[in-house]
Amino acid sequence: MKDTHTKPMIVIDQVVKKFGSFTALHGISAEIREGEFFSLLGPSGCGKTTLLRVIAGFEPPTKGKVAIGGKDMSGIPANSRPTNMVFQSYAIFPHLNVEENVGYGLKTRKMSKADIARDVAEVLKLVDMESYGKRKAHELSGGQRQRVALARALVMRPEVILLDEPLSALDKKLRDQMQVELRSLQRSIGITFILVTHDQEEALIMSDRIAVMFDGRIEQLDTPEGLYRRPVNRRVASFIGVMNFLPAKVLGVTDQHVKLDIAALGQIDVPRHDIDPAFDIEAVDTIGVRPEMFTLLADADDTAQMKVQGEVVDSEYYGDMTYYSVRLAGHDTPVTISMRNTAGRSVVPPGSQVTVGWGADSIVVFKE
Repeated sequence: MKDTHTKPMIVIDQVVKKFGSFTALHGISAEIREGEFFSLLGPSGCGKTTLLRVIAGFEPPTKGKVAIGGKDMSGIPANSRPTNMVFQSYAIFPHLNVEENVGYGLKTRKMSKADIARDVAEVLKLVDMESYGKRKAHELSGGQRQRVALARALVMRPEVILLDEPLSALDKKLRDQMQVELRSLQRSIGITFILVTHDQEEALIMSDRIAVMFDGRIEQLDTPEGLYRRPVNRRVASFIGVMNFLPAKVLGVTDQHVKLDIAALGQIDVPRHDIDPAFDIEAVDTIGVRPEMFTLLADADDTAQMKVQGEVVDSEYYGDMTYYSVRLAGHDTPVTISMRNTAGRSVVPPGSQVTVGWGADSIVVFKE
């Protein structure tokens, strides 16, 4: 994880972007650190690509400004900014081979052939494509085309690489592989990367920090762990992974604990330090629990802070994990529970009566 004291590479200051009467960005402010892998995550139409294009200089902000490397980018066109973008379509020239594609930008800078050849060779080696220099675009696989597009951006030696959903066209296995490779490459070269994605798993795997966006606003900006463990509201919690929501009522508040009465789970004291100090505790009416925070206890001797009875309604077997739908006593809507399929642990069939274990530290509080 990056040092939290690293100086900002990009400062986004109250950026508003309007297209006619439609407001795509509502006063966005954020700092992106030098050498950070930063993701803009959200559903289609949330404004993440628009924000990336404002950073790149393809769209001027209606209000506000963007600074890169301490310099205000107002009025500076995209081709004069210290950024380079890798597009979703890769935008590889079909009539050029790999070397020519990668070196195209250097050629426009009027560099010598020898210098272009040297720089292209270096960057192709970096992306593990050094033996593909003479290949035409149509002879490349999806993963190879992605590497060529990345090499073409890197060879220009930008301060920031902008990635507009560059892996979305790949099949799952190749996409998973490229996520690891891209993250490893970013760490090795230390350039600031900004990724736009709608895939929350991709963002969690690759990012130092993530800005979750809805409706042209940043809902939460945090580390992957912070977003997953302590989402600020139900909307973020629902978008990042799976969350079980249960109605809750505040019974009492002390300096150390908040006593909650939770549907199906009963009464429990939640530590105050697990709750944001700015949160209005009296307004809590819902709690969230991640599927892996519940446990199906194998027998009566298994320990857990709290136990509740339930019935398995359904199960989904994924090989390494099984996801159970379990109806808890006193609550009609089943909860989702994930269990790792370790040696000796059998899949529990539907209709089975089970004991579910859980603990206070798994609780996330929300208000409607």
